[in-house]
Amino acid sequence: MNAGRRRRSAQTGHRGRLLPHLVGVGAALVALVVVAVAAHVLPREAEPRSPDHRTVAPEPFADLVDRVGITRDDAAVAGDLDGAGHSLSARTLAEAGWHSGGAVTVLGVPIDLPSYGGGRPDHLVCRGQFVALEEERVRSVAFLVTATRDDGLGAPVLGTGRVVYADGTEEEFTLSVPDWSAGPAADAVLSLPYTNSRSGPGRAGGARLYARTVPVDPLREVSHVVLPREPVGGDIQVFAAEGTPVGGDWVGTWSRATSALLEVGPWEDQTLRLAVRTSTGGDGARIRLANTFASRPVTIGAASLAPRGTGAGTEGTAVPLTFDGAPGAVIPAGGQLFSDPVAIALPANTELWVSIHLPERVTSAPVHHAAVDTGFTSAPGSGDHTLDTTGTPFTGFVTRWPFLTGVEVLGAPGAIVTVGDSITDGVGATRDAHARWPDVLSERLAAREGVPHLGVLNTGVSGNQVVGDAYPGEGLADTAAGVSLRHRFRRDVLAQTGVGTVVVFAGINDLRWGTPARRVVAGLDEVAALARERGLRVFVATLAPCGGERLCTPRVERARQEVNAHLRARAGAPDSVYEGVWDFDLVLRDPDDPTRLLPAYDSGDHLHPGDAGLRAIAESVDLYALVGG
Repeated sequence: MNAGRRRRSAQTGHRGRLLPHLVGVGAALVALVVVAVAAHVLPREAEPRSPDHRTVAPEPFADLVDRVGITRDDAAVAGDLDGAGHSLSARTLAEAGWHSGGAVTVLGVPIDLPSYGGGRPDHLVCRGQFVALEEERVRSVAFLVTATRDDGLGAPVLGTGRVVYADGTEEEFTLSVPDWSAGPAADAVLSLPYTNSRSGPGRAGGARLYARTVPVDPLREVSHVVLPREPVGGDIQVFAAEGTPVGGDWVGTWSRATSALLEVGPWEDQTLRLAVRTSTGGDGARIRLANTFASRPVTIGAASLAPRGTGAGTEGTAVPLTFDGAPGAVIPAGGQLFSDPVAIALPANTELWVSIHLPERVTSAPVHHAAVDTGFTSAPGSGDHTLDTTGTPFTGFVTRWPFLTGVEVLGAPGAIVTVGDSITDGVGATRDAHARWPDVLSERLAAREGVPHLGVLNTGVSGNQVVGDAYPGEGLADTAAGVSLRHRFRRDVLAQTGVGTVVVFAGINDLRWGTPARRVVAGLDEVAALARERGLRVFVATLAPCGGERLCTPRVERARQEVNAHLRARAGAPDSVYEGVWDFDLVLRDPDDPTRLLPAYDSGDHLHPGDAGLRAIAESVDLYALVGG
């Protein structure tokens, strides 16, 4: 078992050593990205065959790798990723924490990286290869990929492949992969500053790696995967192909989406104490940390989980967290880190502290900007205080969530993801009062007998747009409005654990910044289709009025009405991608002036509802329809 496999065993809980404090742990890894998938039952084949009808034996991915696309800066002559002699720089990969033969977890899926260097092959080009998987039953097949377009533009290269089951049935899938240099950084898992050429390093524009997964029926054994044979628009290069194992009962109870890579601190040898609140309860827990959008790895020295007490203090002891049995770990750029499970009972709607020690200097970090909850930090150079219960060392404040993106529990009945902009994020709500509408929705589920108390995950991002990237997805940001919902939906929504339902409430910021209504509608339909392909139920909310706010002009009002008319027309339509349409516009608007918020619901800026308005929209939700009753 190599190092990557050892790391996978520790994180998923499927194989390898389990720590004494683990409780009934199984892996609950969901797909890191959904691609367009059309499932068809195709004729049974007695044996795997190539398009020219030759019998082909599936082989492990590592045995099919035959191209060199990663080179040392001083020995780039052997590499050729794009047909013009360019290659990825091994130096820039190492500086990002991506090492030859190592592993990186991206959006919930541990991926073994190829062994590269010295002219060794490190990838393949899709030509219909038959790939055997290590596991027979998987939830998805994950690919670490990039593409080179024939025309050099940023549009994706498209290829159709097949998942072949042991019973002979097949499902087709489509891989959609942007160009390695012209594709969007907002959709990439890693952006590299430069590439090598046969004349040396330094090609302008850098390169990007992407991650894609193909959903698989977890109840059936997989025989093999057939890669796309003739992609349209160029070539698809594959650096890793992994089956995501079946099993586990992890469910998200708290989540936040990364807004952008922002300047912080600096923090050095100090401890952050970050506030979270569970939605659903469970008997075991783990946290999820992420280094999204970063270009360098970050070291986590220690971490803990504790019930929140007075001030920065805890109520009882703090539970130390480990990572593959060690007190700390390194998160590669663009990667994730899951703590080992701990046996701790977490009731629903319980306030917690997640404490993180940062031993090395941190000047920028991926953060969720609009926290609306207050956290704390110890003084620079004060060391590891993750197990402190008094709160005394925590003399500074943190009003954002850096690195922390999720808390997951065992034994919960499932989860709902709410996704949107600042209204979902909680701008306008009272600080530290848990008055966001997803918070109120969670409280309603807990109080209602006869419905399961699902986790309610909040992935709203203040200022976010459906189709426009306020932040390009690489480098230090000058705004915290994030990449578009289209580009973050797979990471922030579909990769959450235990999710069966998605609620989308977004689009007003696109209109305020001039995006036509038809593009907003297309973007909303696109993300809803992605979720439906994954088997998720999708609810969408109409856009709330914002008359009186500076950017909410009569033109914006007309566009808002156009979007809402489209959404209302989709309610109950037989071909609709939406399970239901929630009319938040009707709930929030002033009957005397429907272009504006009801004054009692207005936080004061005419755009964001206050506590009363947020409660009103949460209370308008039909809980039985929401949980599928």
